[in-house]
Amino acid sequence: MWADALLLVLALPVVVACGYLLLLTLLSGDKPAPARVAPRLKFDIIVPAHNEEAGIARTVTNLSAMDYPAALRRILVVADNCSDSTADRAREAGATVLVRHDTEKRGKGFALAHAFEHSVKDGFADAVVVVDADTEVSPHLLHSFGLRLEAGAHAVQAHYGVLNPHASWRTRLMTIALALFHKVRSLGRERLGVSCGLRGNGMCFSHRVIQEVPHDAFSIVEDLEYGIRLGRKGYRVHYAWEAEVLGEMVSSEKAARSQRRRWEGGRWAMTKQFGVPLLGEALRKRDGVLLDLAMDLLVPPLSYVVLGAVAVAMAAGALSVWQGHVALSTSAAAFCVGSLGLYVLRGWWVSGMGARGLLDLMRAPFYVFWKVWLMVAGPRDKKGEWVRTTREARKP
Repeated sequence: MWADALLLVLALPVVVACGYLLLLTLLSGDKPAPARVAPRLKFDIIVPAHNEEAGIARTVTNLSAMDYPAALRRILVVADNCSDSTADRAREAGATVLVRHDTEKRGKGFALAHAFEHSVKDGFADAVVVVDADTEVSPHLLHSFGLRLEAGAHAVQAHYGVLNPHASWRTRLMTIALALFHKVRSLGRERLGVSCGLRGNGMCFSHRVIQEVPHDAFSIVEDLEYGIRLGRKGYRVHYAWEAEVLGEMVSSEKAARSQRRRWEGGRWAMTKQFGVPLLGEALRKRDGVLLDLAMDLLVPPLSYVVLGAVAVAMAAGALSVWQGHVALSTSAAAFCVGSLGLYVLRGWWVSGMGARGLLDLMRAPFYVFWKVWLMVAGPRDKKGEWVRTTREARKP
C-alpha cells in the first residue's frame, strides 16, 4: 500500500498534464466561421526577414493576392541585418522595405519591435499582422482578423500549419504535431475563454495593445514571451481557426536538429523564468487566463509527457506483479495512456494526413527519443539571435 501510494504521488504531475490535454481535446470540436462583414480596418502586414532573397518575393506576391481591399493594407518587409538582396527582391515584388542594421540588437524580436514602432508612428494602420518570410496565407486572413478586432479583440492568432506536409515522414509528423499544439489546444483554449497563445507566425495586434504593451520580447521564443506579457496586462489572444498561415518545415535531420533545439531550448527557458511565478500570480488573482498560461508552460512537450506516462504504466505493472493483485496506480496509468491516445488521434484527424500519417505515427517513438537526446546534448544558440533555418527547394 505504501509503494502504491508513493507511486500515485509521483505520478500526479503526469496525471495533471494528461488531464489538461484531455480537457482541451474534448473541447476541440469544429466551430463555424464568423459571418463576414464589409472590411473597414487597415492593416500593416509585417514580414521580418533575414537573408531571405530566394523566397521573399514569393511571400510578398502571396500576401498581395489576399482577398482584402488594397487600399486598406500594405506589406512592410523588415530586411534585418541582411547581407544579401532581400531588400531589393522585396521592393521589386511590391513591398515597402524597412532596412535595419544593428550588430548588437539582432533577432526577430528586435525586428518586430522596430516595425511595430514604425507602424504606430506612421499612423496608416489600425493593427499589425506578423507573417514569416517562408509563409503562404489564406486569402481571407485579414477578414478573419478584422472580425475579431471589430468584436473587441486586441490580439489574434491564426492557425499555423505546414506548407510542405508531404516532403518526408518528418514533415508529416510535424503536421500532426502542429495540429495538436496549434489547433486542438487552441480550439480548446478558445472555448474556455482563455488565451490561445501566440505562435510567432500569423499573429495580429491592434495598435492600442502594442502601445500599451510594447513588444519588449527578444528571446528565441519572443512570441511565447510576448503572449505572457499580454496576459499579465489583461489581454487574451483570440483564435482565428478558419484562417491559416502555412510555413515551410525542414525535412532533413540536420536542419530539424538545429530548429528543434532553438524552439524547445527557448521554451524551457521561459518555463523556468515564468512557469511557477505565473501559477502563483494566477492563484492569487483567481485569473483563468494566467492559470492557463501557466499550465501551457508547465505542461512539458508531448514527448516528455508520453515518457512520463510510459514510466508510470511500467511501474504500476511491476508493482501489480510484485503485490500479486492490480495496484491502484494502474488506474492513473490507464488514465494517462488513454488521454494521450485520444489527444494524438484527435491531432491526426484534424491534420488531414490520412492513412499515411497514421502509419507515420509508428515512427513516433524514435522521434520522441531523438527529441530527448537533442535536449540533453549539443550547444544552444545565443539568446534571440537570428539563426536562419536552411530552406529547401520547393517544387514548381
